[in-house]
Amino acid sequence: MFDRIREDIRSIRERDPAAQSWWEVVTCYPGLHAIWGHRISHALWTRGFKWLARFNSHLARWLTGIEIHPGARLGRRVFIDHGLGVVIGETAEVGDDCTIYQGVTLGGTSLTRGAKRHPTLGSNVVVGAGAKVLGPFTVGAGANIGSNAVVVRAVPDGATAVGIPARVVGVDAQRKTEFHAYGLTDEGMPDPVAKAIAKILEHVQTQDEQLTRMCKVVRALDSRMPELELGRLELPDFCRDDAEAGERADTKARAGLD
Repeated sequence: MFDRIREDIRSIRERDPAAQSWWEVVTCYPGLHAIWGHRISHALWTRGFKWLARFNSHLARWLTGIEIHPGARLGRRVFIDHGLGVVIGETAEVGDDCTIYQGVTLGGTSLTRGAKRHPTLGSNVVVGAGAKVLGPFTVGAGANIGSNAVVVRAVPDGATAVGIPARVVGVDAQRKTEFHAYGLTDEGMPDPVAKAIAKILEHVQTQDEQLTRMCKVVRALDSRMPELELGRLELPDFCRDDAEAGERADTKARAGLD
């Protein structure tokens, strides 16, 4: 028991630079108090003392602002940072070394009694502030859930999920032990609109290159087979050489002045 208490304190000091001492962690961190209270509630719950377990969790919620159902399973070194408004449902499972920020909900979407209704978090998962993870699926080891994301389907190992509904914006299965505060990865949270515009510009550039090649073929055919009269085609300016394009621009300018 004392080993787990020491590793709880050590893990918080490693992940929160604001923690000045072990005494501050023990006395001033409601997330730690909620975890310790849950261990008592869960022990009572698994031994059949259902009402007493719920009452103890109710007291812990009143003291910390964090609601953890006694039936939930929490791994080792789980850190609930700040914690106010966190809700963890009955069949939720949280793996080792997970970090959960304020306002997070690990909720269920089914009303079936006795069924798995809440999510399972693998080890080293970071869930950013305000995120909602809803449903009986698995969030893979090392995944990062961005702040205010609404996750309604499984997330692969090492992935970053953002948005409403959440979508995977990056996967690095090798990076399962790195800690990213609030689920913000080194690459940041890419803007989907900017990404779409970049793809459109890339597509336009590719089409321009293909048209230029086609124009060169047409000009070559026109020089070899003048009877086809391909020169009568109104080719765009970028299909002409520099001298021809300049002469055409001068002609247009003179016509405008006339």
